[in-house]
Amino acid sequence: MAKAWQRKGDYSRRVDTRYLRDRILILCEGKKTEPNYFRKFPLNIELVEIEVRGTGANTLSLVEDAIRRGQDAASEGRPYNQIWCVFDRDSFLPGNFNLAFKVADENRIHIAYSNQCFELWYILHYHFNDAAIDRREYARRLTEFIGRKYRKNDENMYDLLEEKQLTAIRNAEKLLSRYAPCNPEKDDPSTTVHKLVETLNEFISKDST
Repeated sequence: MAKAWQRKGDYSRRVDTRYLRDRILILCEGKKTEPNYFRKFPLNIELVEIEVRGTGANTLSLVEDAIRRGQDAASEGRPYNQIWCVFDRDSFLPGNFNLAFKVADENRIHIAYSNQCFELWYILHYHFNDAAIDRREYARRLTEFIGRKYRKNDENMYDLLEEKQLTAIRNAEKLLSRYAPCNPEKDDPSTTVHKLVETLNEFISKDST
């Protein structure tokens, strides 16, 4: 079975049933950076209902929160088709980080992780990078790339990067291919944010393309 960071969407829809809306929950470790990005996707609300929350929780506690929310939604008769947790490697203890993946996998929770930080996904829009760098360096490089000071709570990053998104997806896939087998805790740099991005792209409104 595909691991939590490898699986794509579990819910398959036939073309003639697309009037049935999916429900997707995205729980983010960060309260601003990741939620601001994912909320900007121009999704077709006739196809999907998306809930994006920035919780401030991390790794295992974030996964446990996702499990509880999934159970609550199911008991209310409004289950989620997909639940995603978005978090960074940061400086968390390896045991805690690895356990989060194990628990997520056992409960069919998807993980979009970044090692070291979410800004790696932004960097990959501009160029391929397979060298480990200090977290502070990501912000400096992004400032150079976007031509203004990068701020983590910037609400316009999706719009700014949209036209380069396919490049970022290709770079993220190429980066993952360097690790065999994948070990999210040790693979620095690496990210699976593109897998969540590809999932959301399935629901993009035609009016925005």
